[in-house]
Amino acid sequence: MSWAQTIVLSIVQGLTEFLPVSSSGHLRIISSLFWGADAGASFTAVVQLGTELAVLVYFAKDIWRILTGWCAGVVDKNKRGFDYRMGWMVIVGSIPVGVLGLLLKDLIRDNFRNLWITATVLILFSFVFIWAERVGSKKRGYDELRMKDALIMGFAQCLALIPGVSRSGGTISAGLFVGLDREVAARFSFLLAIPAVLASGLFSLPDAFAPDSGQAASGLQLLVGTSIAFVLGYVTIAWLLRFVSNNSFAWFAAYRIPFGLFVMVLLGFDVLQA
Repeated sequence: MSWAQTIVLSIVQGLTEFLPVSSSGHLRIISSLFWGADAGASFTAVVQLGTELAVLVYFAKDIWRILTGWCAGVVDKNKRGFDYRMGWMVIVGSIPVGVLGLLLKDLIRDNFRNLWITATVLILFSFVFIWAERVGSKKRGYDELRMKDALIMGFAQCLALIPGVSRSGGTISAGLFVGLDREVAARFSFLLAIPAVLASGLFSLPDAFAPDSGQAASGLQLLVGTSIAFVLGYVTIAWLLRFVSNNSFAWFAAYRIPFGLFVMVLLGFDVLQA
């Protein structure tokens, strides 16, 4: 992998990880379009560690409160408040994507990365955003989160194993469907992603240096890539939370649909290879 490719893809990762446009889909498309090769699922998973570090820093107070509340509740049942329950919601909600990620590892790194699939789900899942905005009441607050919501959003997170769906898009849409406020759905979506993305990135770290498919990156390239993704990811989190407080997620569909159609045109004229 060249340095130019590393830097460009890391910028793309940082800008798109938290937006419901699919960072993995963008990395797959841009890498193939400009460098004629798929950077690979392992590189994507490792660079995502940078954006997850941004989540850890941005939500440090919330994470610390949840972690200490959960630990206190485990030791003393009289201290089992909302933060204790929230800890369990994040844990339980992360299980589905962890199990499917292991079971479908080979498909994720190969078959699911077909660009026809990526372009198709970019378009089709956009209508899920629009539907979720129309039917969701968007009235439930952060303290109204329940285990049922965590499970629904956790299973929705599994859709992100297919490049083009979007992890945040799947989980936030699920949150809207169960009546959560946009910002609440986004915040819980970010927290829910932490265990899955950290585990995926650490698990994929050895493969990023010598991948079975995709391109190999040096340790320095991965370090620089994760650093770029961290900085831009932090900025993107702050922007998105301000944006969703007053704007519909359906706006992202207005980008995804033309972009998906554009990729299909490139595939149809053999500019891109699926």
